[in-house]
Order: sequence, then structure tokens, then C-alpha cells
Amino acid sequence: MYASRKILKYALYGSVAVGTIISLRGNQNKIEDVGFIRFGRAAFAAANIALHYKRTLYSTSLDPSSIEYNYFSSVHKDAAEKLLELCCANKGVFIKVGQHIGALDYLLPQEYIETMRVLHSQAPSSSLNDIFFVIKEELKQDPLELFTEFSPEPVGTASLAQVHKAKLKDGSVVAVKVQHPSVKGNAMELYNLSSAVKVLVMIASKIFPEFKIKWLVDESKKNIPRELDFTEEAANTKKAKDMFKHFHWLKVPDVYDDLSTKRVLTMEFVEGGQVNDVKYMINNGINPFEVSDKLGLLYAEMIFHKGYVHSDPHPGNILVNKLHNGEASIILLDHGLYAYLSDNVRKEYSGLWLSILNKDMVGMKKHSAALGVGSLYGLFACMVSGRSWNAIESGITITKHSVKEKEEFQLNIPTFLAKISETLALVNKEMLLILKTNDLLRGIEFSLKTHNRMSSFIIMSKSCIQCVYECKMKQCKSVISRYKTAVEENWNLFKVMIYYFYLCIKTVSVKSAFKNIT
Repeated sequence: MYASRKILKYALYGSVAVGTIISLRGNQNKIEDVGFIRFGRAAFAAANIALHYKRTLYSTSLDPSSIEYNYFSSVHKDAAEKLLELCCANKGVFIKVGQHIGALDYLLPQEYIETMRVLHSQAPSSSLNDIFFVIKEELKQDPLELFTEFSPEPVGTASLAQVHKAKLKDGSVVAVKVQHPSVKGNAMELYNLSSAVKVLVMIASKIFPEFKIKWLVDESKKNIPRELDFTEEAANTKKAKDMFKHFHWLKVPDVYDDLSTKRVLTMEFVEGGQVNDVKYMINNGINPFEVSDKLGLLYAEMIFHKGYVHSDPHPGNILVNKLHNGEASIILLDHGLYAYLSDNVRKEYSGLWLSILNKDMVGMKKHSAALGVGSLYGLFACMVSGRSWNAIESGITITKHSVKEKEEFQLNIPTFLAKISETLALVNKEMLLILKTNDLLRGIEFSLKTHNRMSSFIIMSKSCIQCVYECKMKQCKSVISRYKTAVEENWNLFKVMIYYFYLCIKTVSVKSAFKNIT
């Protein structure tokens, strides 16, 4: 019985993702993409992964509680490859959830994370004929009549759509984002498959009551339909363009409303290199540290000030180029999914970050409880910061984030898997997309080798202080209380600046640091 439970538990690394994926699929025109065939593929993949673990990991004599047993790397890798094959075969929303799995650093073994992350940049593409069919169906006109030029090969392929470069009759160069034909949904089939997922989740919960996964299914069911509607993405794009227009170095492409529908989105075409492409930056005279600082400023503004957060910042959605004045510019793409944070969540999250930065255990516990976590505040602080508890206790502003710490952090994930799952089930649901966003941004920082920069802490600290006092100011009922609050805010900001100046004296110059990555 124990062995069976353990076999199924490892199978859940694959089958939980499978269950989430099959909850959201579209109605297809091709026989290989019909619902029951895709469902069959998913069921077969889940069974195959379970059998794979039984034949390999469970045929050994390793101690089930040992690190070697939990980290039998080749077994996890093979199982992850099977899951990747399923995503590529079923396409559409299967790819989208596969990408989400690639960001679940806290829930799955690293072999799954590394394998599924290829879907961020290597998603399967649709044929040009299929793309033209969708355009004609949506815009009611032949694509060759709408565009004087249309690149036969996509300039980018994502889970739900692909992008082609085209030219309008007036000479404007545009990016045409077209939904894959296999994604078009059918409400009744969606309902039936959602019901099937509920059964799978119920069974999994009975077998492993400590492994809480319903939140993952619920979030996928809520968010993926939002990303399927390009009219919502168009609205998000316009809102973001207006909301963050004070960042002169931020470029959000214009939308062509007359050439956009639920399945086709036509935008201004903007050139640039991916935000994690250090070689591109060096060749074009762009300072990675400047890019990292600006990205930090942008997301601090989103999270702590506006409560409106672009929640899919993987490298393919953030480009960089150089302005005429030599300054680095950030181009933000794919506005299909945004997180909305209430004032209370912004305040508590800001308080939590300040507590982490100040090594304030009482504050961590208080703000974690306000966000729904309670006694798991230590683990939650590690998940939010991406740092080990030892680093948090020592002070993350003075303890460098090393590769060794990152590896140890990943190594200990299986030990805390049940608690991590419980934390994600308990936390305020507004925080789930923020945790995903944090992970993706940290990945970019590691690629740019800017993760130990002191400037990121100053940006974070200032934004958190401003958010906390903004919320306090709203509660002030007299001129005196508002004046007192303003003085407290400015004093705390001044202390942060003094501390930053002290840290700068202890660290190397930007010029020297830049040479290290060249």
C-alpha cells in the first residue's frame, strides 16, 4: 500500500499537470485534435508516467526518505519528456499550461521545470494556410487583400497563438498575432472536461490529502479563458500603455482596433532582442544593469503602486533595444494576463517584503497571516524572496545569492512539497500570479547576472515604504495626522537612501561589474 501511494505520488508530478491541462481544451477541425483523442492522450500519458516510475525509481532499493531516492534525476527527466510530448501533441492550451508548469519551481522537481521551459520559446507552430484561414474567418477578408506583405514564417510562436510580420497598404509595419486553429473552444466540451478534472482532483485528494492541488486547477480554469480572448488583451495593452506612460523608456505597441478580434490581434511591430540575451545587449551597447534596474522599477510600480501587474514576463515577452539618446528601452509584449491587487493585499505584501528585508520575524508572521498563510510564514517568506531561510535570517541585503544556495533551495523542495502545496492552497489568491511573476523575473536577473545588485533592494524598499504610507494616508482623518504620516514616510525613505549609500561604498562599481559578464 505504501509503495502504491508513493508511485502515485510521483505520478502526480506528471498527472496533476495532465489533469490541469485537460480541463481546458478547444474544439478542433482535425481528427487528431478531437476532444476524446486528446483526452485519451492525456490519460495514456498519466498512466505511462506512473508505470515509468514503477519500473525505475521503485525497482531500486534506495531508502524512500533519502535525498537520492527523491532526486533520481534521470527518472524525473524521462517522465518530464513524456509530459512535454503530450503538450506538443495536443497543442493549444496544453502548451499554455505546460509553460505554467515550467514556472512552478516550488511544486515540481527541477527536471520538470527545465524540460517544460522549452515551451516558452519553442512552441509548435501552425501552417500559413491555417493562419490565413483564421484571419479570413475573423476579419471577413482575404489576408492578401488586407496586407501587401505577410511573412510566411512566424517571428514568434506561443502556446495559444503565433505572430507574423506584415505590412499594411499605407506602409505601416505590423505584428499580426493569430490564434492557433486548434485553440477555438466549445463551451459544452469545456464543461465536460472540467467535470472530469474535478473527479481527478477529488481522487488525488483522497489518496494524498496533504497534496492540495485544487487551487492549480481553479486558477488555470480562471486564467486561460482570459488569455483566449484577444479583445481583453487589446484592452489590457491600451490600459498599460496609458498607466505607465511616465516611463519614457517603456514601449507598449499600439493596437489596430479595426484589424483585431477575439482571435486576431494586430499591433505595431517593434524590433528588439530578448531581455535575457546578454550577447545582444553587448553587441548593441546596452547595459544589462540599466535594463535590470528599469525592469525592477516597472514591476515595483505595477505591484506596489498600481496593483495592475503584467503576469507573464518570460523572456519572449520582454524585449530591449536602444533609444536614439543611447538609453536602454524596454518593450513589453503579450498583455493577455494581468493580476489585479487590492489595496489591502498591496499593503500586506509591502509589509511582508519590508519585514524580509529588515529580518523582522514578527513582521513576517503578521503580514503572512494577513495574506492567509499563518503559521507557514517562514516557508512563505522563502517562496516570496526565492532565498533560503538561513539567508533571510542573516539578511538578504548583505548575503549574496549564490548558485550553491539556489541549488540547495531546489534540493530541499521535495522535503517541503506538502507544506508548499498547503501554502499555495491557503494564500490569498491574488498572490498566486505574483509568485509566478516573481519567479520569472528572478530567472531574468540570473540570466543577466544582476541578482545580487544592491539597487534592486533600494527599489524594492522605497516602493514598499511608499505603498505602506499611501495606505496609511488614506486612513488619516486630520491635517495633523496626514502631516505626521508624511514626515514618517520621508524619514524612512531617507534612512533607506543612507543605507544604500553605505552599501554602495562596500560594493564594486557598475563599470567593474559590467566587465565581469563580458
